[in-house]
Amino acid sequence: MSARLFIVEDEPELAALVADYARAAGYEPVLFADGATALAAIRAGAPDLVVLDLMLPGLDGLSVCREVRAFSDVPIVMVTARVEEIDRLLGLDAGADDYLCKPFSPRELMARIKAILRRAGARDRTIEVDEQGLRILVHRRPLELTQTEFQILAAMARRPGQVFSRAQLLDLAREDSLDVTDRAVDSHIKNLRRKLGTALPGVEAIHSIYGLGYRLDL
Repeated sequence: MSARLFIVEDEPELAALVADYARAAGYEPVLFADGATALAAIRAGAPDLVVLDLMLPGLDGLSVCREVRAFSDVPIVMVTARVEEIDRLLGLDAGADDYLCKPFSPRELMARIKAILRRAGARDRTIEVDEQGLRILVHRRPLELTQTEFQILAAMARRPGQVFSRAQLLDLAREDSLDVTDRAVDSHIKNLRRKLGTALPGVEAIHSIYGLGYRLDL
């Protein structure tokens, strides 16, 4: 699966140029011309990396970066048109992973993106539980889950490799409804397997442990 890049840039020609280089490098670019729209999209489904211009209409890049850091550690490359801004941004510790000054070489930007994604991939978890957002992300992309599915998968994701009995999973499911049976738990597990299988082709994430229960192996 190719890495998805959010390019937040209000200069159309520069945005298109960066997108062309990104596609040539094997990435999937998504363009945004203002900070507010980009921030909403990042909240909805975290990309693999964000190229973020400092000077944007409405919500500026510095504000977007700070907002994003409140809920995500997605890598961010900040871009600015003024050399003196680099020192100011570093001093403010805005939370970006790297900085580039315009005009820059698109090839250099791609090289930096490749290096950052390589470092991020080394520490990235396949599955993440977003406690505040009540959602679960696989490779930074959210799964569409019911509230009960979230409760069950979140508990298993917090303790990968641990076997959960049907009784334990039943207790989690009953947090949302008292009318839950063992068979309903099996149905939830079946749905979770299907959804995880779509997000992770070829991977059997949830294993049945005969006579004991279920285990998440990710």
